[in-house]
Amino acid sequence: MIERYASKADIEECRKVHKRFGTTYYYSTLRLPAKYRRRVHALYAFVRVPDEWVDNPGDMTREERLANLADWRRQFDAGMAGTCPQHFAMRAFCDTVRECRIPVEEAHIFLDAMEQDLFEARYETYEELRGYMRGSASAIGVMMCYAMCARTDYDTIARAKALGEAMQLTNFIRDVGEDLRTRGRIYLPLEDLRRFGVTERDMQRGVVTPEIRQLLQFEIDRARALYTTSDFGIYKLPKRMRRAVLIARILYSDILTCVERNQYDVFNRRARTSRWRKLSRALHVAAGEERILTQFVAASGLQI
Repeated sequence: MIERYASKADIEECRKVHKRFGTTYYYSTLRLPAKYRRRVHALYAFVRVPDEWVDNPGDMTREERLANLADWRRQFDAGMAGTCPQHFAMRAFCDTVRECRIPVEEAHIFLDAMEQDLFEARYETYEELRGYMRGSASAIGVMMCYAMCARTDYDTIARAKALGEAMQLTNFIRDVGEDLRTRGRIYLPLEDLRRFGVTERDMQRGVVTPEIRQLLQFEIDRARALYTTSDFGIYKLPKRMRRAVLIARILYSDILTCVERNQYDVFNRRARTSRWRKLSRALHVAAGEERILTQFVAASGLQI
């Protein structure tokens, strides 16, 4: 039996990080059994700590952020080699990786994407953006499969990647204004901007034009198609896990509806799901989980 690095206090700190920064994920995680909640809290904290360095650096220079990422990677490698990591989140994450046999390359792929964020602020094509999301989002979906003792066959992993990609694209749509204003980034592919006649100057003006509405609806439709692709993967999860992931999927896709209800104003209004909406969605899933999943899977053209 492998000796654990993380204490109960470490896990509690991971839980606090998850609750503070990942309200939608956190809310859905509460539906998991305790053992799996611990793993998800650890995974979330592992990705959130470097994400904060990259996205909200304060006075840190790019060189300092790169140094932090390099140290985070070293702590992970050392932890996997048997040396107790310094940071509480890394201790908990290394325990989860060893316990669940998560492929170590997925953690490295994620960290590669964090480094990429320090150098890339535009993506010419959707395929280029997908390359970034393979680390920033899909790698997390893969690690979640292992953390939840789900199947790890090709189809299940592919659908987990699709769910991660859908959630990441949802973030990009919701945060268009914030990403551009505070970080100088445009994640929506430049080829899509040109397709709908939107310039970077239009985005910087922050005025919702008919062209911007069309662009955002195109990306919303793309994200919804990814959610549909992921749905059969949710159905294949162990039953004790399905409800939590289904709630997260529904709540995240609800953000797209909020963007539409906000008249596509992603510059001045943040699309949010209220606490009441989260509760009502959770109750709805609890009352009809099997029916909802059957409907989702049928919409994808598959049969259960």
